Amino acid sequence: MESILIVNAAVVNDGDIATGDVYIKDGRIAQIGSDLASRAADRVIDARGNFLLPGMIDDQVHFREPGLTHKGDLATESRAAVAGGITSYMEMPNTHPPTTTEARLESKFQAAAGRSHANYSFYLGATNDNLQEIKTLDPLKSCGIKVFMGSSTGNLLVDDIDALKGIFSQAPAIVATHCEDDTLISTNARRCREKYGEDVPMSEHPRIRSEEACYRSTRQAVELAQEHGTRLHILHLTTARELSLLSNRPPDEKKITAEVCVHHLFFDDTAYASKGTRIKCNPAIKSPADRQALLEAVEDGRIDVVATDHAPHTLEEKQQTYFRAPAGLPLVEHALACLLEHYHDGRWPLPLIAEKTAHAPARLFQLKDRGYIREGYWADLTLVDTCRPYRVDEQPVFARCGWTPFDGLTFRSSIDTTIVSGQLAYRNGRIGSPPAGMRLAFDR
Repeated sequence: MESILIVNAAVVNDGDIATGDVYIKDGRIAQIGSDLASRAADRVIDARGNFLLPGMIDDQVHFREPGLTHKGDLATESRAAVAGGITSYMEMPNTHPPTTTEARLESKFQAAAGRSHANYSFYLGATNDNLQEIKTLDPLKSCGIKVFMGSSTGNLLVDDIDALKGIFSQAPAIVATHCEDDTLISTNARRCREKYGEDVPMSEHPRIRSEEACYRSTRQAVELAQEHGTRLHILHLTTARELSLLSNRPPDEKKITAEVCVHHLFFDDTAYASKGTRIKCNPAIKSPADRQALLEAVEDGRIDVVATDHAPHTLEEKQQTYFRAPAGLPLVEHALACLLEHYHDGRWPLPLIAEKTAHAPARLFQLKDRGYIREGYWADLTLVDTCRPYRVDEQPVFARCGWTPFDGLTFRSSIDTTIVSGQLAYRNGRIGSPPAGMRLAFDR
């Protein structure tokens, strides 16, 4: 493992920005200082004019392995992730077969070893009938338990109230929820079918997967967590109304935290006219007012984490009619550049971006020695050039699906370098080799 010296960087960390040098040895940050240029290192990176951030920790991705690898796999999607400045990810259980047992969970870890370009962990999926698997989960072995309280693939929809009570009362690790009311969604979809047949316009998507469907389910999750004292993390909020259920206390003082995804902060429902099914996702992208409320909630602390919900499908699959087109967007490759647009707009300072994408997820999931630029921590770092814009083209795209919802847009920042566990994972448009990702460890 080569030593790396980064000099003249504007280091964004722990609420501050300071010019300095970072020396990396044996995978970890060995020294941080203002004059380390004389240190001997195998590789020196002059970061003058660029910002050095802790690598983004994405607490919600779908990398499609096993069973759906025509869309993506752990190698291809983690490659796209490091190209986008993401150094660690937590992957979801709705694969084929679903990750609902300890044996399947361990199989995923084995599949990622030596192949993942970013650090990794995997959720155990909850079902209506696997409470015993959940109860016996070792919290040091997994990032958490995923509960789909809305439509999902396979048998991962948990809609039995007794099952939910068992999960919320006995989960040994953080419970992360997808909150949408399936009954209401089904009713809305039936009405749309009656009106439009199979040719439902995409503009109906946020009405089918409506504000009320989100609010009902999120409220139920909050009430269950309050009743049972559960450590709850609510994923991909999309509505202003749901924010009324959240506190703006510091995340370390809360047992109920929340996440928003980059596309819900970037797009609103006016984009359906041009993007169509390319931005079909669950929960749906909603109104400009909802988008504005989500941005404000990131700023005032009601939302604690910003992630992606990266969920690739082939373009052929996405180009079908409304009910046939699957929900999900490939996002990891452009996520951080997308978030930096809020910095360029004068809305978000860089320390806030570091807090929501690295510091907070590291603390909330109790990651061991990651999420900050600190001596002794693993060197998970992203160097960004905020003065080098680039236009997004569909080729080349590192994700296997080969397309992006940001095609044709120009971002005002570029990802220059990504370092994962002390190794160069991405630099100057090229992916590092061999893959540097490690299994995430927890300090619980």
